Amino acid sequence: MINSQTFNATSHSGSLFYRFLDSFFITLSLVFSTSIYGVSMGLGYLSILLIVLFAFLYIAEAFNLYRSWRAGKFRDMVANAWGTLILSFLALLIFAFIFKFSEQLSRVTVTLWFFCSLISLFSWRLCSQIYKKSRRNMGLSMRKVAIIGATKAGENIFQQINTYGELGYDCIGFFEDRKVGRLFDQGHLNIVGTIEQAIEQAKAGRLDVIFLALPFQAEKRIADILARLGDTTVDVHIVPDFLISNLMHARIDHVGNIDTLSVFESPYFGFREITKRTLDVVAGMAILLLILPVLIVVSIGVKLTSKGPVLFKQDRYGLGGELIKVWKFRSMTVQENSDIVIQATKNDVRVTPFGAFLRRTSLDELPQFINVLTGSMSIVGPRPHAVSHNEEYRKKVEFYMLRHKVKPGITGWAQVSGYRGETDTLDKMEKRIEYDLQYIKNWSLSLDIKIIFLTVFKGFTNKNAY
Repeated sequence: MINSQTFNATSHSGSLFYRFLDSFFITLSLVFSTSIYGVSMGLGYLSILLIVLFAFLYIAEAFNLYRSWRAGKFRDMVANAWGTLILSFLALLIFAFIFKFSEQLSRVTVTLWFFCSLISLFSWRLCSQIYKKSRRNMGLSMRKVAIIGATKAGENIFQQINTYGELGYDCIGFFEDRKVGRLFDQGHLNIVGTIEQAIEQAKAGRLDVIFLALPFQAEKRIADILARLGDTTVDVHIVPDFLISNLMHARIDHVGNIDTLSVFESPYFGFREITKRTLDVVAGMAILLLILPVLIVVSIGVKLTSKGPVLFKQDRYGLGGELIKVWKFRSMTVQENSDIVIQATKNDVRVTPFGAFLRRTSLDELPQFINVLTGSMSIVGPRPHAVSHNEEYRKKVEFYMLRHKVKPGITGWAQVSGYRGETDTLDKMEKRIEYDLQYIKNWSLSLDIKIIFLTVFKGFTNKNAY
């Protein structure tokens, strides 16, 4: 029997090799750049090499750069590698600025090193891609695939196989026992045989992979098929049906020796939590330093244009539904923090003229970077709603409270997608929650960075923000 340690070592050997290749070509690019420009590889250049390599491997983990790209697009893989490299060199620039050792380095050499690294990371991946495609074009490394179950889930997996040719899958068709009238959609599904015939082909060694796409209600049928396929060497994958695929994060966890399948959980587990918090602290401190003059000007503006404090704190639900205090610039003549909070509307008499400007431009939210540094909020996440609104909409919107599986954010996927401002109808709130749950389900550090950039370019002003 192959134990789990052996299996894990085998499955990760490829990604370890890719890490080595990236590190090798980044190092080689620096050696090449110093040789071209005629400078020696002294302690200064060895130091910046270690900084870039450390930052690159750290950010690569957050970007999932070394996940299996067999099912991904080549341009996405290259974009992730380039994005990781760009952030690594940005980290180097910040480090050099803080510790003031940039004068010891040649700007031309560092620039040349950056572009050589970009080219080399692309080049080895391109060569690898060409090699793999050439083998598959010759019929090598292709795997014969069958789909058991003419269902919606089966159709979805078939479309993915057709879309991503780099998978190296050759799907021979669907296998199904049900009569034509009971099938999901018999019009365009290539049904080539019965389930019994699929099992026979697997036993005969004519199949490499089987995707089992039967509905989960057919538990006994699935168990029987799995038991019979256990007598073959074919790879078997169960495709989740519509309900499961829309609820779960598709992560296997363990309780002792029992495997569990995640359905509702925070996406920040293990190393992900560290990377998320690192981005919040580093970016939060940098942004606070940059916007300090703005904070001072806005504070003066609030104080001069209306009576009352410059800042106020309002109760919100944070991570896990716990009560937190959210900081904001005061934009109203009143400070509402009761059991009933009325959302601001167009031409709301409670909003001061200067406050209306702050709300349109989101400047009233800037003090929330203090919440980010203290750990009660994140830069990116679902926007926190008033407690009274939470209690109202959790009864009306399905899965509403799942948005509290992550920390609330200053900006979020819903906000940059156009769902910002007043939610005066149930439909608007449902769309906002839909985007919030999409964010939680698909979270990655690269998605956070994308949302931050979208916020900078399109998210500060909004006609729906009153």
